Amino acid sequence: MEHAEVAVIGGGQSGLAAAHALAGAGLKSVVLEASDRAAGSWPRYYDSLTLFSPARFSALPGLPFGGDPDRYPHRDEVVAYLARYAARLDAEIRTGTRVAQVAPDAGGAFRIELEGGAALTAGAVIAASGSFGNPYRPTLPGLASFTGRVLHVAEYRTPEAFAGQRVVVVGAGNSAVQVAAELARTSRTTLATRAPVKFTRQHLLGRDLHFWLTRTGLDTAPLGRILRTPPAQPVLDGGRYRAALAAGAPERRPVFTGLDGGKATWGDGSVEEVDAVILATGYRSHLPYLAGLPGALDAAGRPRHRDGASLTHRGLAFVGLEWQRSLSSNTLRGVGRDAHRAARRLAAHLARR
Repeated sequence: MEHAEVAVIGGGQSGLAAAHALAGAGLKSVVLEASDRAAGSWPRYYDSLTLFSPARFSALPGLPFGGDPDRYPHRDEVVAYLARYAARLDAEIRTGTRVAQVAPDAGGAFRIELEGGAALTAGAVIAASGSFGNPYRPTLPGLASFTGRVLHVAEYRTPEAFAGQRVVVVGAGNSAVQVAAELARTSRTTLATRAPVKFTRQHLLGRDLHFWLTRTGLDTAPLGRILRTPPAQPVLDGGRYRAALAAGAPERRPVFTGLDGGKATWGDGSVEEVDAVILATGYRSHLPYLAGLPGALDAAGRPRHRDGASLTHRGLAFVGLEWQRSLSSNTLRGVGRDAHRAARRLAAHLARR
């Protein structure tokens, strides 16, 4: 049976950063990516997605983003950047290869079973498959019986499909505000949140916020060790989105108290017809292929780890988890640091074996 020194599951930003770090640690890796290209979830995000961090703070280790370092790259720029990054890696990248299960193998190694029946073994495994495959859909009153269209923001692409409609976007994060403001140009749109939207200024003293996060060390502080529940991050704004909400485009209201058929009931007792509800409510860990490793996941399917190192399997590591170690752990700018730590630990583990 084929054997790999390290198998990296996922070929998006986290998996590519992991492969780069492994090569730097002298380890050969094979990257297993389920989709048809090494770009992770980026090609599937909505068309207008723009990064909230400048290009100078949005690069993986070893390859600058290029172009104006102070611009905010578009989704398609990120996809093209990841393609360039993958092409430069000293690693084998197999696209169209979905992992079905990881199980223990002899001598502390792992057996990796692929959809379609093929399999390989590996001395170590890095789970870097992200969370896009597991959109969080909260339980909202009447949502299950709503006769209008319900979709997660993971399925949203452009506002044209909702032109002239009555749309409710649920959520208070960056994507929720960005999508609601975009929809409000062609639709009557409400941003429904449990509390008022919290904004953070995009620029302070003439510098982008990410400059100050880096300069102060807050971007890399190991706060993930002590956070049981990751805090909600405020919306980064240069003034555009705050002004849009102030102008009522979109309007902001507390989450509806109920849905009945195609109607929404609001807290003030008003009832109206609604065409679509878009859930911009985030994502959750998506690691079903690790269920065959006893203790690797908790009862809710979340990885049991410390700083990305599995608490139950020495040769298993995670890269790209939200707040894995710090604020920037699941971002382009920060994932490389966690990948380097994981590669260093796995190199030591394999050397001992």
